[in-house]
Amino acid sequence: MGIIIKTDAEIAIMRQAGRITAEVLEILVKAIRPGMETKELDIIAERETRKRGAVPSFKGYRGYPASVCVSVNDEIVHGIPGRRVLREGDIVSLDFGVIYKGYQGDAAVTAGAGDISPEAKRLIEATRGALEAGINAARAGNRLGDISAAIQAYAETKGYSVVREYTGHGIGREMHEDPLVPNFGVPGTGPELKKGMTLALEPMLNMGDWRTKTDEDRWTVRTADGSLSAHFEHTIAITDGAAEVLTR
Repeated sequence: MGIIIKTDAEIAIMRQAGRITAEVLEILVKAIRPGMETKELDIIAERETRKRGAVPSFKGYRGYPASVCVSVNDEIVHGIPGRRVLREGDIVSLDFGVIYKGYQGDAAVTAGAGDISPEAKRLIEATRGALEAGINAARAGNRLGDISAAIQAYAETKGYSVVREYTGHGIGREMHEDPLVPNFGVPGTGPELKKGMTLALEPMLNMGDWRTKTDEDRWTVRTADGSLSAHFEHTIAITDGAAEVLTR
């Protein structure tokens, strides 16, 4: 496919898609509570997306059956919402995207159900910080490896491992475009970042080892050692200066 440079007009539409993504995610985070079934979050996600004139990008994508990925505790990503009941102290990762006027927005956040442990809070804050470190490195003239290395360094300095099998990615008309954006890497390597590139950065940090396993549903990915995991993501655009976060 090759890396696609977006025009200002295309980025303007992606800005709108990103705003819808962010609005719906904010509603979902506020809805998380102990005692709810995770499928309730899926119902809210689809309703609020369509209310804003967009469509959920995940539903039906490669056969995925829901509008939002809901991953709990040791689940890293791609958890399918259903009859699971959230409990006090669970941490819940929401990965969500929309299509608006043919362009994609994609973002993720991890939040607690009720009161969560200090250890879980530290993991969540470190994952949020790793994403910000990646965004700060996303400047025209830098290399893709600078983003990856910044995420990895931040995570490991805080004592966490970064998931290696799943990565960030280019985004635009398609949810997944070139290039892949690993959450680990070497500074100064990879393609040069250029104005007009749009990327989804999404660090996933584990409290234990970085290795993963996939459930029998062939979607839900969890930590191989059963440790907690957190996930944050933003869609960004490379500019002449600091990256623009389209899903803030």
